[in-house]
Amino acid sequence: MTADRQTAGAAAPLELDGVAARFDHACVAAPRIRDLLPLYQGVLGGVFHQGGDNVRVGYRALQLEYANGSRFELMEPLRGSTFLDSFFARGGGLHHVTFKVDDVVAAARAAEAAGLTVVGLYTDDPEWKEAFVHPRSASGVLVQLAQAAPGVPRRATDFGLDDVLAGRGAGGNGEPSP
Repeated sequence: MTADRQTAGAAAPLELDGVAARFDHACVAAPRIRDLLPLYQGVLGGVFHQGGDNVRVGYRALQLEYANGSRFELMEPLRGSTFLDSFFARGGGLHHVTFKVDDVVAAARAAEAAGLTVVGLYTDDPEWKEAFVHPRSASGVLVQLAQAAPGVPRRATDFGLDDVLAGRGAGGNGEPSP
């Protein structure tokens, strides 16, 4: 442990089998992204970073960026999707926290070796591979482990917040948000 970490009283970062995770963002889900914008964009000053639809899973999301470069994600279900139904039945709110890793398969194996339940390993997309530590293994929080290509997520330059809400963001399905 370095002297500055000792002085601050911080513990050394935990590495499981050489997997060093870096916090990336947190995400809140609601039936309507529009209901989240007055706080996260208006009061807190988030600026649109990027967003779009994940029709494979059934949600629309966007990320807002803040003055220090941090990002926060807002998510809603796509029409007809049941993806977030059980989450909303439990009250909704914070959906997940994301940590980037260099190798998501190795990180998932390390988490499992530590006795954690890993679900949803997805490695088909060369730009974004992911796995999740189940909330039952993480004190009620869904933890996303993500292996991203360099520069991902990229700042959207050819569309904005209104386009995402109109269903015209990345991978947009063309249906407007409620």
